[in-house]
Amino acid sequence: MRSTSEQDLEFSEYVRRRRTELVRLATLLLSGDPNRAEDAVQVALTRLYLAWPRIRPDTRDAYIRRCVVNATIDERRSVFRRREQAHAEVPDVAFAELDLADHTGLVALLATLPSRMRAAVVLRYVEGLDVADTAKALGCREGTVRSQSARGLERLRANFARHENAYV
Repeated sequence: MRSTSEQDLEFSEYVRRRRTELVRLATLLLSGDPNRAEDAVQVALTRLYLAWPRIRPDTRDAYIRRCVVNATIDERRSVFRRREQAHAEVPDVAFAELDLADHTGLVALLATLPSRMRAAVVLRYVEGLDVADTAKALGCREGTVRSQSARGLERLRANFARHENAYV
């Protein structure tokens, strides 16, 4: 059995390697809000740390991915998030400013999807996971992933076409 300090060192190294990718994933899942993404990743990393001794090294990536997805969905359901909040800046990018060559355009399009559908699309097509791994990350059946991904892509195409037609 390894000592706690060895486990802490191993965990710290894992976080150093994966943190940037996790924040990017959480940012996409939370419609481009980097502050909320940082919070969600912190929650996910706390869950990972508590389970670290029990997780096999070959399943760590899948475990943390599921933690991030769950943390972003839980964060969106939070009572605090549902209350009206004042912001200094307008949080959404208007469709008039949408440019898919720009990262904010993709985030704005993804923000039009419900959270579970957005998670399926991001995990499948941005993160490049297969259907089985996406189903594990979302905690659902493979058929659900297929239908949510297909519907999500359909909505993204429709929203993009609506944006394109507005300027023709």
